[in-house]
Formats: sequence, C-alpha cells, structure tokens
Amino acid sequence: MLRERVVSGVVIFALLLAAVVWLPTKGVLPVLLLISALASLEFYHLLDRAGIPSFRIVGVIGGSALITATFFSLLRISASDPTTELSTLLKTYDWEWFVLLGIVMGIFVRQFPQKHNDKPLATIACTLLGVLYVPFLFNFFTKLLFSWGVATGRLLALYLVVVVKSTDIGAFLIGSALGRHKLLPRISPGKTWEGCTGGVACGILASWGFLWLSGGEIGAIPVRTVDAFLLGVLLAVVGIGGDLVESLLKRASNAKDSGTMVPGMGGILDVLDSLLFAAPVLYVYMRIAV
Repeated sequence: MLRERVVSGVVIFALLLAAVVWLPTKGVLPVLLLISALASLEFYHLLDRAGIPSFRIVGVIGGSALITATFFSLLRISASDPTTELSTLLKTYDWEWFVLLGIVMGIFVRQFPQKHNDKPLATIACTLLGVLYVPFLFNFFTKLLFSWGVATGRLLALYLVVVVKSTDIGAFLIGSALGRHKLLPRISPGKTWEGCTGGVACGILASWGFLWLSGGEIGAIPVRTVDAFLLGVLLAVVGIGGDLVESLLKRASNAKDSGTMVPGMGGILDVLDSLLFAAPVLYVYMRIAV
C-alpha cells in the first residue's frame, strides 16, 4: 500500500508539473471538468452506499456548468480592456451565480416526477450538498488559475498543492512513527495529534521553501515572510479539516475509500479532500491580505 501510494503521488505531481508548464489555456477547462465530474460521481456513490437517493446527473451537469461559467467569465475579464467599466466586468462575472441559481431550482424541479421516492428531503438536500462540496469548492481552483493571470494562477495552484500535500505526507509519516494520542477517533481512527502537528510543521516549511525558491513572489504577487508563515498554517490546518470531512462522509456510508481510481490512495475524492477546503482559503487570503 505504501509503495502504491508513493508511486501514485509521484505520478500525480509529475502530471501537475507538466500541466503547469505545458498545458495550453484551452486545455485547462476539460481537465477541471473531468476531475470535478469524477469526484462528484464518487460522492454520489457514497450516498448510494448510505441508502440515500440522489440526482447525480443533475449534480454533475450542474457542477460542470458552474465551472464552465466561471472559466469563461474570468477569461473574458482577463482579456478585457483595462478601461472597461467595473459594472460591465461584474455583469460578466454574474454568470456564475446565475448558474448556481439554476442548479438549485433544477434540483427542486427534478423532484416533482419522483412518485415513489420516500426520501425527497434527503434526495434534494444531498444532491445539493454534492454540488456545494465538490464542484463549488473545486471551482476555486478556476478562480486561482485565472483571477491574477494565467502564469501567476498556475503557480498559485502549484503552491497550494505543494503546501497541502506536504502537510498530508508529513502527517502520515510522523503520525505513523510517533502518533500516540488520537485526534478524532470517532471520525478518523488513524489520525493523531502528533501527526497533525507534524503535518502543520511540514506545511509551514513547504510554504517557506516554495516562496524562497520563487524569490518571495508567486508569479506577479509579492508574498511577505509573515504571509508565507500564515498561509502555511492556514492551508495545513484547513487541509486537515477537509480530510476529516471526507472521513466523516466515508464513515457515514461505511466506505473505506471514495473510489479505486488512484492505486494506494483510493478515489479522486480521496486525493482532493484536503484541497477542496484549502483552495477557497488561499483565494480569499490572496484577495484580502496580499
């Protein structure tokens, strides 16, 4: 299992680096949509295991539409004339919220013809949860990639993955070697306070190391030493929280992994879990603090 996990991790990171360097802008959207769709289907599969019906097709299509709307809105904004009025740019970006509104209404309408569904509230609520948990949160990758320009956005995405996955690796290795005190055994029996502390330390070191190698900048964004520390802590802690959230969902559905697509790691959702919560935090921090 450890060997498979290492091999899968190396392959995924190599693919990420290749995407950062060589993937054309037009190729980003299909990759985002594929990852979102696969992770969403894994979430709805967890609902199946828990005996909760869902409108998975509506959820997957709606999530794909949400990401597509954000992608083209941000591309149009980034390509617009600097003298373009703010009101015009905001109207362009409003499409994301129009799509989200359509998803919510579409899920309710989809329930109307369900004559023999004895769990309409759970069906509606959990279908919407699938949209909010996977494509809505994952869509912050789209925002990171294009809100500050393509070159800077790719480095932001790489920085996010490096910090969060360094946390995951550090927590796993240190927890395996030194872990004694359980963090939340009811949710995730394998996680310990020692592992989480070590993971946060690794996240901070990864943040500092990345910014040191990049000369204190992420693309066109200058980042101070204090920002490197704060982001290291924030992304590490939130990433661990995202991991715990998926563990809660898997325990509720009596599943060990969300899928089997990634040898040694489980499913796509098992790889994304910590990133889904960290991506919005990085985006908000960059918008407000830097």
